[in-house]
Amino acid sequence: MQRMGMVIGLNADRIDEYKRLHAAVWPEILAKISECNITNYSIFLKEPENLLFGYWEYTGSDFEADAARMAADPKTQEWWDVCMPCQVPLETRKDGEWWAMMEEVFHHD
Repeated sequence: MQRMGMVIGLNADRIDEYKRLHAAVWPEILAKISECNITNYSIFLKEPENLLFGYWEYTGSDFEADAARMAADPKTQEWWDVCMPCQVPLETRKDGEWWAMMEEVFHHD
């Protein structure tokens, strides 16, 4: 299992919309997340900075392949089309990232 964290900004005028979307995530999206070996997925909001912190645990053996499978899914693309306008990617993210991936520097069970 691999723990993964990521961060992105959130448009202040879209906070309510983003919360509403994530209070009722489409069932197809939840199923695809599970199919792609992602578990224990949470998103946290820090206001007033309007930063989203995402965390999940990846239980598969090839994250890049599972991420590509998720990205190729038409329903996932539709979900992203709804969510992405709410988000503000960090200028410091790596090429190819939307959410900026974070390094785990501490863990305790």
